[in-house]
Amino acid sequence: MAYDEGLAQRIRDLLQDNRNVEEKKMFGGLCFMISGHMAFGIIKNELMARVGPEQYEMSLSRAHAKEMDFTGKALKGMIYVAPEGLTTDQDLKSWMDVCLTFISSLPPKN
Repeated sequence: MAYDEGLAQRIRDLLQDNRNVEEKKMFGGLCFMISGHMAFGIIKNELMARVGPEQYEMSLSRAHAKEMDFTGKALKGMIYVAPEGLTTDQDLKSWMDVCLTFISSLPPKN
C-alpha cells in the first residue's frame, strides 16, 4: 500500500484524544474510521475527505480541493485535497474538522 505515512502520523497526532478511531486499509490507501464511519483517509499523498453533501460545493471552492472520482464518476460528499492544501497542521485540522462535523451528524453504527 502506497500512502503518505507522514500525513498518516499527522492525522494520528491530531486524533490522539479521540478514542473512537480505527484505521483500515481501503481504496489502496489508509482510511480513518470514527465511531464506525469513514471520515477521511489518504490515497497516495492526498487527503480523501468525507465532507458530506451540504459542505461539498463549499469544500470544492477551497484551494487545492477537487472532486473525488475514484470510480470514474464524482462521489458527492467526498473530495481529494492535494498536499499543497495540507502544508500546516492548521490546514489539515480545518479539513478534518469539516469531516468530523459531518460524521457527528450521522446515526450511530451498530
